Amino acid sequence: MSSTRQIVTIDGNEAATYSAHKVCEVVAIYPITPSSVMGELADKWSSQGRTNIWGTIPQVVEMQSEAGAVAAVHGALQRGGLTTTFTASQGLLLMIPSMFKIAGELTPVFFNVSARSVATHALSIFGDHSDVMATRTTGFALISSNSVQEAMDMALIAAASTLESRIPFLHFFDGFRTSHEVAKVELLSNDDFRSMIDDDFVRAHRERAMNPDRPIIRGTAQNPDTFFQARETINPFYDDCPGIVEKVMQRFEKVVGRKYELFQYEGAPDADRVIVIMGSGAETAHESVDHLLEKGEKVGLIKVRLYRPFSIEHFMGALPDTVKTICALDRTKEPGAIGEPLYQDAISALVEYKASGGNRFKESPRVLGGRYGLSSKEFTPSMVLSVFDEMSKKTPKNHFTVGIDDDVTHTSIDYDKQFMIELPGQTRAVFFGLGADGTVSANKNSIKIIGEDTDNFAQGYFVYDSRKAGSLTVSHLRFGPQEIHSPYLINRANFVACHQFPFLERIDLLKVAEQNATFLLNSPYPAEETWDRLPRQVQQEIIDKKLRFFVIDAYRIAREIGLGARINTIMQTCFFLLSDIIPKKEAMDRIKQFIKKAYGIKGDKILKLNYAAVDRAPQNLHEIDVPEKATSTMEMLPPVPEQAPEYVKDVIGKMILKEGDDLPVSAFEPDGTFPSGTTQWEKRNIAMEIPVWDSETCVQCGKCVF
Repeated sequence: MSSTRQIVTIDGNEAATYSAHKVCEVVAIYPITPSSVMGELADKWSSQGRTNIWGTIPQVVEMQSEAGAVAAVHGALQRGGLTTTFTASQGLLLMIPSMFKIAGELTPVFFNVSARSVATHALSIFGDHSDVMATRTTGFALISSNSVQEAMDMALIAAASTLESRIPFLHFFDGFRTSHEVAKVELLSNDDFRSMIDDDFVRAHRERAMNPDRPIIRGTAQNPDTFFQARETINPFYDDCPGIVEKVMQRFEKVVGRKYELFQYEGAPDADRVIVIMGSGAETAHESVDHLLEKGEKVGLIKVRLYRPFSIEHFMGALPDTVKTICALDRTKEPGAIGEPLYQDAISALVEYKASGGNRFKESPRVLGGRYGLSSKEFTPSMVLSVFDEMSKKTPKNHFTVGIDDDVTHTSIDYDKQFMIELPGQTRAVFFGLGADGTVSANKNSIKIIGEDTDNFAQGYFVYDSRKAGSLTVSHLRFGPQEIHSPYLINRANFVACHQFPFLERIDLLKVAEQNATFLLNSPYPAEETWDRLPRQVQQEIIDKKLRFFVIDAYRIAREIGLGARINTIMQTCFFLLSDIIPKKEAMDRIKQFIKKAYGIKGDKILKLNYAAVDRAPQNLHEIDVPEKATSTMEMLPPVPEQAPEYVKDVIGKMILKEGDDLPVSAFEPDGTFPSGTTQWEKRNIAMEIPVWDSETCVQCGKCVF
């Protein structure tokens, strides 16, 4: 990273919006998870008077639907405005009719999409590429980002490329996994933007606008005698587009220093097995390839940047001559197709290359296809290794799945769930909190403190339950001296914090703790009583893994201070006291600075309460001497009562225990149906206080039960 550019810690949504707001004049928005933050930020920045690189404030307008938003985009473009929008999933699908028109009229624009599952048998707010793949026939160029930094960079590259090529661009990155990941990145400067955006192409866009001073007709109806021929007139623009994007990427490298290619190869120059992939999974594959190269394996991967228009020349040029097996990994499912989109494109590219006389390969490579990561399903280095192992077989499985157990059509390949790549000096911390208790907000601040106040690279990712407030949230934080290419959850942590004691009674939280890790528990009991209040299994795990065990009664402190149930500041302070990333005094000062930034507008009283929480944490944090034997007579509570139906125990119970990943395909109905009335069996036991009915004072308001 350059020392002259500002280093910030932000998420992928903010990274993409930062570039979009700098190079646009009109932003038409409509909220949809997980892209809503982009529209909110653009609106906020414009309301604060933040300008683009031409010194004007982008006009942000929220429409009545995604169809309205894209119609506003279309209208602004025809008037010559530099325009963008942000969307995902069904929202993107509602834009498709206008996307055909925008592309058919060769209108420069770039959309920013936090790619998300399209609802099929069920709704999912989580990420894959099914929405983006539904737009392949619109004529939009599709360009992919793999990380938070790339979300910022590729948005600018898309903006510059669309102006020069006249092809509209859809810039996408993985919903939640990239859009909501917080990472340390380098902020592009205004000079960078000005160097990348050619004002001649901006003027050319203006001159093509519909203007009463230069009247033209656009958007006519055509009959069979002319439509076909007119449709083919666009071919030269699509033929030229890959070369233009390549040139823009080369200019970006000269200006900024980061290298991007249409198909970016990483790995051994003489690799015999190559994975082809796009999105955040490419980061995981990159980390895994580096690991295998150290062990002498001849493997590689191609990161697909420009997916449409697909350049056969650049794709084949990126492959090493020695490749024997290519595996295209798709983060989508196309039922009924011969294979998923990237797989089909890889095969078509190979066939066309050979048909045109290409013969640079020592032997004709075979192509495999695999599906991974649907609806943000984990994609880990272990899975990448299993894919490379499959590619080594004499008769490998084609159209396989990885990351699930398919016991119905037997598409899945096995992988080692315990394998992980450990980077020296890296801290991996996992925090279990309750929705709305402030845990996630505190951890976002912690990542920013570490990322901006130390030389460490930092990454934060936050897993939410769909029910949000009042349910489990899990924060995954990584930081260390090496750059982080790990867009997947932590499965072995050296720091584990449980902010809600009742979680320990049902969920095996400590399975993520590695040997000799630190365990921090918010306990409602005095330190000397806490050990005896733990279930026997939890005690045994602490003993077996030789964990350092610390407790604090954060709720008592919060009540005494006057913070109610907001324990985040107390628990955040404990984390810094135990982790030794930053000197303790300095860490407490930085926490107070973030408190002032977050709560300053609420007045001095709120600030003083939170400052008091920071100051009281050290004296109330206690280390527990762990006995040699488990002494508890309490067992962990079952996820559902014994009298629950078998389906509830076998399926819903697993989901409640956060073990839904272990359920096989056969556990589910193919049409997505579930039996009704299953929530009656879920006893979450999360309330810290239980109301007692007093018939003398009750006015039947119903608040206590809600």
